[in-house]
Amino acid sequence: MSYESTLEYIQNVKWVGSKLGLSRTRELLASLGNPEKELKFVHIGGTNGKGSTASCIASILRKAGYKTGLYTSPYLYRFNERMQINGEQISDEELEELTDKIRPFADAMTDVPTEFELITALAMEYFSKNKADIVVLEVGLGGALDSTNVIDTPEAAVITPIGLDHTEYLGDTTAKIAETKAGIIKQGGHVAVYSGEKDVMDVISKRCREVGAEMRVVDNDQVLLHSIDLDACRFDYKGYKNIALPLVGTYQPYNAALAITACEILRDGGWKITDENIIDGLNSVKWPGRFEVLRKNPAFVLDGAHNPHGIRATAKSLKEHFKDQKLTFVVGVMADKDVEGMMNTIAPMAKEFITVTPDNPRAMDADKLAEIIRGLGVPATACGTIKDGVDLAISRAGEDGAVVALGSLYFSGDIRNAVLGK
Repeated sequence: MSYESTLEYIQNVKWVGSKLGLSRTRELLASLGNPEKELKFVHIGGTNGKGSTASCIASILRKAGYKTGLYTSPYLYRFNERMQINGEQISDEELEELTDKIRPFADAMTDVPTEFELITALAMEYFSKNKADIVVLEVGLGGALDSTNVIDTPEAAVITPIGLDHTEYLGDTTAKIAETKAGIIKQGGHVAVYSGEKDVMDVISKRCREVGAEMRVVDNDQVLLHSIDLDACRFDYKGYKNIALPLVGTYQPYNAALAITACEILRDGGWKITDENIIDGLNSVKWPGRFEVLRKNPAFVLDGAHNPHGIRATAKSLKEHFKDQKLTFVVGVMADKDVEGMMNTIAPMAKEFITVTPDNPRAMDADKLAEIIRGLGVPATACGTIKDGVDLAISRAGEDGAVVALGSLYFSGDIRNAVLGK
């Protein structure tokens, strides 16, 4: 198949939907000879910060000299971003070849896989075929029944901050969601955990006791922030000094501390990772679309926050960087999110909102989103295209102003293209 035909097959309507469970992924992987059994993993679950933490860990492992796979979702520009080795995306040709290989097995299944399950199987085959030393594997949805959870006990499991999201699938309290996320913790494993609310920590601790896993909790009090600007967060964590993290959200040093904790677990397990590897890896990490500064005069920040928990973290960063300055927001959201809760959090910081419709069937229409925001007492203008929205926001903000685009990772690629003129 051509690249276009390959993507059309992967994204075909017959795979659409979310069906929790591991049976379909296991069947598909068994047809391929269980490539996942040949691999070592760092498995990452949580509500927010999964991608940033995964990118930090992968960058550290590359600096340590390991051939490092990275599996994340969604993508910003091209589908190929979802599976990478040493920072290089899967090539079009290899994606076509592996899809041709998996297609007859997927087509023959009575209980057909979802798109994410199909992609997960593709990724496992890709990493195995290319003999990755270790794969940093981001959970798609939940944990226990997410298709990535077909793997055996990983070298390290990592639990990032947990909040309310996907409540229709995962539960309506943080404790219920934590129970699902903790499903990636397996027998005799080692777990790095972001320090969270007591009910969340109680659930994770209980799971660790049940399966005999060792839990290490990040000591957030040891994150010493020296300075932060639109170029880097400069901080120390325990014995790791003068880290200059290019991810500039105020929450990112804490994600980096979680990545450090995971790498310490790996090191204790025999992986050769030096303190210098850790610092160099964090200093050179790249993770687009997460409090990413795309331009200045006016400043234009792109952030992937897409639920109330993530929006609160972004709001804290915005207050740190822009103090009491009123901001122009470009927002686009999925209709199944807590839209009013998200917008309520940032409305006090807004001069005005420009609403757009992300290119996704689940997206809320820009006009409806503008109506909701105006109901909160803030001016909102709906735009027909993302480029029109970006252009309008930049002109309205003026040279001394600031624009912030957030609400969905699904429009991040289009936002970046519009701002950078691609």
